[in-house]
Amino acid sequence: MKIVIDAAGGDYAPHEIVKGAAKAAQEFGVEIVLVGRKNVLRKLSEKAHSKHGKQHVTIVDATQVIDFGEHPVRALQNKPDSSIVVGINLLKSGEAQAFVSAGNTGAVMAAALLALGKTNGISRPAIGCFLDTLSSFPALLVDAGANADCRPEHLLEFARLGSIYSQHLLGIPRPRVGLLNVGAEEGKGNRLTQETYELLKNDADIEFAGNVEGHDIVKRTVDVIVTDGFTGNVVLKTIEGFSDSFLMSVKEMGRVFSSASRLRARDLLRDIGLGAWTRKMDYTEYGGACLLGVNGNVIIAHGRSQAKAIKNAIGLARETVERGITEKVREGTHGKTGGNSRS
Repeated sequence: MKIVIDAAGGDYAPHEIVKGAAKAAQEFGVEIVLVGRKNVLRKLSEKAHSKHGKQHVTIVDATQVIDFGEHPVRALQNKPDSSIVVGINLLKSGEAQAFVSAGNTGAVMAAALLALGKTNGISRPAIGCFLDTLSSFPALLVDAGANADCRPEHLLEFARLGSIYSQHLLGIPRPRVGLLNVGAEEGKGNRLTQETYELLKNDADIEFAGNVEGHDIVKRTVDVIVTDGFTGNVVLKTIEGFSDSFLMSVKEMGRVFSSASRLRARDLLRDIGLGAWTRKMDYTEYGGACLLGVNGNVIIAHGRSQAKAIKNAIGLARETVERGITEKVREGTHGKTGGNSRS
């Protein structure tokens, strides 16, 4: 398996990207293609090689970088030799099976749409992001930020995409789908959620569990949480902010008590049962989110991703390829529409 990595995308690129890719190549046994400035990546790869041993890593030159603040479409037009464009084109040509980027999310989405195209039956691709909070298994949030303005038929498509993804990646036979809303009762919410509720309720292919409220997210009452990308991104960043604060507090507590007990902070947290909890609250454990509804395996990593998150994003890419998620989505959405052909 060959996975392309945008080595120029992200706050900590290229150093942390290369480190994470080297660890992934060693741990997962995949071949890595790093895309970015060749001279820089060669030196960093040699350093990683000396630390992690021999890995299957190749380098493809890309002289341009799309920054986070750039307009996605204009950036793609003005920077055809950017790491995102070059990497997506490697996926399109069949030279690789997946693409991972911690760079400009809008540019990754636009490049994937232009080069790979949308899956038949899907008018709006969406970002599916796992929320691993306090429950035994993660819930999937769709859409986590790809589509700020949506219509009811788009949310129906998100429910289908999320159901297929959870079914084949997590092995859930019939995932329970919940609609994020301000109340649990039918008839609650704005026009978008009310009309979406009717579509979800009447779709035989979806195991619709009704509305879920914000406090239900941490309880894992459903397997898939459906919402528009604006709301989903706010939810995601709220959880990330809480997680960051929680982890900082736990680490500080660990340092204080470890100095008193003469135990390492990590060992102390494990002994008092907080080790697993801190891992659940750490977004780097999952590393990335899948862009669902395009004809290719594209993983979007957090812009602040460091080596651990990149390694796990590559692990998610490997799982996505091995389980044939793109093919399963294509089969599951073929010939279906959200009730309206407008995009």
